[in-house]
Amino acid sequence: MVRFSIIFILSLGVIINLKIIDLREANAAEPSVFSQALPGNVYQFPEDFYSHDDFRIEWWYYTGNLEEVGTTRPFGYQLTFFRVVLDTIGSNPNPSKWKVGHIYFAHMTLTDIEGEKFHYFERINRKGIGNAGADSDRLMVWNEDWSLEGNNEEHLLEAVDSGTGIKLQLAPEKELVIHGQDGISQKGSEVGNASHYFSYTRMKTSGTVLVDGKKYKVFGTSWMDHEYSSNQLNYELSGWDWFSLKLDDQTELMIYQLRRKSGGIDSFSSGTFVSSDGVSRHIKGDEFIVESLSQWKSKKSGISYPASWKVNLPSLGMKLSLSPDLNDQELYDLRSISASYWEGSVSVEGTIRGKLIKGKGYVELVGYGKALMQDLPD
Repeated sequence: MVRFSIIFILSLGVIINLKIIDLREANAAEPSVFSQALPGNVYQFPEDFYSHDDFRIEWWYYTGNLEEVGTTRPFGYQLTFFRVVLDTIGSNPNPSKWKVGHIYFAHMTLTDIEGEKFHYFERINRKGIGNAGADSDRLMVWNEDWSLEGNNEEHLLEAVDSGTGIKLQLAPEKELVIHGQDGISQKGSEVGNASHYFSYTRMKTSGTVLVDGKKYKVFGTSWMDHEYSSNQLNYELSGWDWFSLKLDDQTELMIYQLRRKSGGIDSFSSGTFVSSDGVSRHIKGDEFIVESLSQWKSKKSGISYPASWKVNLPSLGMKLSLSPDLNDQELYDLRSISASYWEGSVSVEGTIRGKLIKGKGYVELVGYGKALMQDLPD
């Protein structure tokens, strides 16, 4: 039995720490057979959109806030493809297509705000038999009939399950944003406690949303993250709160706060602000304050999650209030991670240097329930 624990998943970026029994264990303190996210990295595009098979963990993450054409009926969506390597490179000579080497899983959600219903689905597959994969020479990622493909001008998303899902076309409205400093997004003090992380923070979106077989023609905006690493977080962290906000003055804000097991917020929390003309600015953890204003308790999992927030960023004169578009946006008891987390559409109101502002976005809350564990078959 190959057993590994996914301690954290950030799509938020997503952060995964794998423990592999009977294989060499790679960590930041020892030489690793996997590439590490190290300072000085120079990104190469479009190649860095593709799969990085020499890194242990990788994901392609999309969220969006949409409206039906003609009625403005609102929807939110998430589609994330994950790639996780279980073998250390060259350690498993088993030629079988059924071996557990690369595992691909995917999460798709659709929030029907007017209908007050949250839909979520998942896929998990091995690479060897062709049911899932990610190409290293083009932007093509798939898990059964869910897919992402694209180029510099357009990304195409398709994921439908049981008559519910998305078929969308996304086009960047701004240049790529690279998060962090010196080519890495640092998540801890050890060498390798980092990721390579970049985003399209605003993508014009159109296409079709399906809800229980009914089609809605939609338009709106989306956010894309691509992140890859081999060893991001240390064991002193319990989870994180991640925010991606698209404001109506054409600026965007991404922040995340890493929560410590001992209580309090870790100093490696950070973020990025993107101006209306696409210029990005790194935000240190001590520059912003996130205050939870209320709680929502899931009837399914029994987990209590923050349910509204105040975000203050004094250096930008920013004071924001965030509220969920639907309280129940919990992905409950997922088979792929043996745990639950909250990821949902939110609305934003507030001020920037005294000027009224509104917006939409997504929030991800991880680590409020049990540790993420998973058993996989041989």
